[in-house]
Amino acid sequence: MRLFVILFLSLFTAIQAPAQGKLRDLLPGRPPDGFTERTWTVDGVKRTALVRVPADTKSSLAVVFCWHGHGGNSAQSVRGWAFDKADATSILVYPQGLPTVSPLVDKEGRRSGWQSAVGDGGDRDIKLFDAILADLKKERSVDDRRIYSMGHSNGAAFSYVLWQARPDVLAAVGSVAGSLTVKARDLKPLPVIHVAGENDPLVRFAWQKATFAAVRRFNGCTDEGKPYAKEGVLEATLFASTKGAPLVTAIHQGGHEYPKGSSELITRFFKENPRK
Repeated sequence: MRLFVILFLSLFTAIQAPAQGKLRDLLPGRPPDGFTERTWTVDGVKRTALVRVPADTKSSLAVVFCWHGHGGNSAQSVRGWAFDKADATSILVYPQGLPTVSPLVDKEGRRSGWQSAVGDGGDRDIKLFDAILADLKKERSVDDRRIYSMGHSNGAAFSYVLWQARPDVLAAVGSVAGSLTVKARDLKPLPVIHVAGENDPLVRFAWQKATFAAVRRFNGCTDEGKPYAKEGVLEATLFASTKGAPLVTAIHQGGHEYPKGSSELITRFFKENPRK
């Protein structure tokens, strides 16, 4: 009987091992494959980010900052967005947000997020961006013409904040389910790709359409667009710019999610738009 129990437990353990391995990959303390967790101290506060550096470190590398939505985290975004599958050649940085007030979903500020305007919170997240980029430049050959920012929801809105704060650093901005909150006169022309859901219950589609109109206006874009690409559930439209700052809009019929095809479209757009 004892021998039978031992054999049964051994077999059970062998069967469960692959599943346990997958479970370990989902644990919040374990970085996703290919990523390492790094830390910075910004104004006395410990900050973290998951960073993926491509195997090819001889070339000057692009850097893409990827900002999660309010209440999200960096590991969930790495796994859910699969941006590393779409872009195998750039340094990818997924910072982790701090508890942040959101008038829409978190008035007490218990969940993680990003500052919503230049000057908020002592510019804690803009300073994090600066600190990470400075360290990467010390360690790797970074292509200054290919530094990008993208995000989902609150992370997309923060990418627009970075546009206002660091217009001479960023090459282009990507937004998924975000909206522009800064005034047009405060921005320099910059290429933008924006993914929006027609039935978004949180960042309403009307707000995002207003963002499209504002970006077209101060980027000097045409009123009429032309087909850009189809990817996943997205059909993208290109609005050419007289100022070298095109807008691509990618519309889907869903809500506030990060839809299939977003990472592929944003990767393509970024590669096509280095800083002039």
